[in-house]
Order: sequence, then structure tokens, then C-alpha cells
Amino acid sequence: MLTSVLVNMSAASRGKKLGSLLSLGRSLSHSQRGSPDPPPETSAPLPDTEPERSWRRRKDPSGRSVFLFPGQGSQFVGMARGLLKYPNVKEMFDVAQKILGYDLLSLCLQGPEEDLMKTVHCQPAVFVTSLAAVERLNRENPQAVETCVAAAGFSVGEFAALVFSGAMDFAEALYAVKVRAEAMQKASELAPSGMLSVIGRRQAQYKHACLQAKEHCKSLGVEQPVCSVANYLFPDGRVIAGHRQALDFLQQNSRRLQFMRTKPLPVSGAFHTELMASAAEPLREVLRQVEMRRPEINVYSNVDGKRYMNESHIRRQLVKQLVSPVKWEQTLHEIYERTQGERFPHTYEVGPGKQLGATLQKCNMKAFKTYTQVQVTTYED
Repeated sequence: MLTSVLVNMSAASRGKKLGSLLSLGRSLSHSQRGSPDPPPETSAPLPDTEPERSWRRRKDPSGRSVFLFPGQGSQFVGMARGLLKYPNVKEMFDVAQKILGYDLLSLCLQGPEEDLMKTVHCQPAVFVTSLAAVERLNRENPQAVETCVAAAGFSVGEFAALVFSGAMDFAEALYAVKVRAEAMQKASELAPSGMLSVIGRRQAQYKHACLQAKEHCKSLGVEQPVCSVANYLFPDGRVIAGHRQALDFLQQNSRRLQFMRTKPLPVSGAFHTELMASAAEPLREVLRQVEMRRPEINVYSNVDGKRYMNESHIRRQLVKQLVSPVKWEQTLHEIYERTQGERFPHTYEVGPGKQLGATLQKCNMKAFKTYTQVQVTTYED
């Protein structure tokens, strides 16, 4: 139970916002909240009784920032090595050790890689390392943190985005990530399954290809086969997940299906498909116990690319996310949509890897021009 875990932690670390990151408390002023662009209804002249909103409306988007938090698959041995000298990072990993019951920092720094790659380990590792990267950015470029108006996270990265936004506390969110990772690991062991990265030609029909793959599975005796798009990454870039036999069919017939490239991903299961259904209830139960607040900046849901509205919305969408495709391409369009000639905010990928920057480059080259990756090793690396 969440309560029993947190009660054993010191009062100094239980559920608190650790140092500058989590005590940012999302102390953004009202003038700094909102999306990189004002919503359409605020584009009309506002009455004189609302000078603050009027001032916010005129603010140059290029003076604001957007944070993108990576997900599972971005981890690597050595990550977090360049973050330990920053305030509060060591304390964050100490709290993680209490919650997880093992030395997460040692696993991040030294591996072994085989253990770090496991779902139960890599999700907490990416979550903590990403928030530790915020500490680095806050020390080296505090204005980027202060002017952040929007955040999104890929799969488990969504939990880091919500912590940064003030919607969840670090320790409670980490415990929820632990439960989520364990449940997903168990779900993935119920049937041989996986994920396949696909880059298709323009004429590729992904849903029809999945239908053919499922029919093939039925011919092999697989009952209720699963094969569906799990991630929408960028135009003609998808991740398809499902039963192993279905993914083998897609690879063997890739040319006929108009796929230019297919690559199996090093994951243990078919995440963001129906095969994760058994993981939903454990996550739903732990989220009932986690204190939620309305995000103080815009945070976008993987499920539909739209902003989280309130606490109950967050709980519903985080559970639904397990069995729904990650609509990352749609999320990026939602964040960066603007009128012709309007400038773009600065974008920071906060966590291990550069995958989200690569997808941004393919979805919106103009937004990518102001993209920066926050290193989690050292600048020399």
C-alpha cells in the first residue's frame, strides 16, 4: 500500500517537493501559466478589467519554454552521472531507494544493462533521471524553468511532466510508477509479444496491415490476437505492438505492406495495447491513493493530445494510457500549432536520450530550431 511505504520514509523526504525542483512548487505567476499560445477565445480584445490576462496575451512566445520528458527506451547505463553535483539530485535518488527497495542510482550509473532494460527498473530510472535533469537546467538556466508554460511526457514520461507541473508529488508519483512498471511487466509475461518500429511509405495502410497480421495469427491458432498501432511518432512513423507472431508477419511482408523499414524494439511486451489490460487495475488502485492537483502549467495527455483539465481527468487518462496508443505526433501538433509568422517557444528535452527531439524535427522543423537536449551525463560526453 502507498500509505505504508511513505510512512516509513523520513518526514523530510515523504511526499515533499525536493529542493528547487519540487519546491518550484510550480511557483509560476499567473502571468506565466497557460499554453505557448493563448487559446483562440483570448485572441479578441479583452476588457480593461483584466489587465493581467491582456499582458499575458501580448507576451512573445519565443520568451517561453516547453519541456518534453522521455519514456521507456531512452535509458542507458551511465545516465545521471552528470547530474549528481547539482542540488537535491542525490536526495532524489535516496528517496527512490527507500521507495523502490533497491539502489536505483547504482543501476543507472553501473548497470548491468540487462537489469536496467527491464520494465520494472527502466521506468523508475527514466522518471527520476528526467526530474534530476530539471535540477541541472534549473541551476544552469533558471529562466527556462521559470518561463515553462507547457509540458508533455512520452508514456511513463507523463508522470515526470505531471510532477514538474505540481500535479503530483515526487515520492507518490514514483511509487505509482513502480506499481505501473511491475504491473506492465507481469502483463507482458502472459503472452509472447513485443513492439515493432515501422517507417512506411505514404501509401502504407497501418490498420489494414495489422488486420492482416491478426488473420495470420488466427491461422496459427492464436486466440484473440492483438496487433495495433501503439505509438504515433511522426508522419509515416509508427510503432506497432501485439503478439509476436503478428509482428513476425509484418516483418516478413514489409515490402508488400509498403513498409520501408521495420525494427523490433528491445522491450518485453506490447505496451499501449489490449495486452496491457491486466495492468490497468493495479495502476487505477494506486492512483486513487495519490494526491492530485490541477497542473499549474499545461500538461498534455498521450491518450488524445489534449490538456489535462483536473485531478479526476488525470487519473482516468493515466489508466487509459496503458491500453491506448501514444498519440505523440498529435500532441506535438497541439503544443506547437500557431498562426503564420508567430514565433516558437524554446523546447527542452529533459531526460536521457534525444528521441523526442528527433520526432519534433520530423513533425515541426520550425519548432525544432529552438530545441535543446539537457544532458544527463556530462557535456564532454
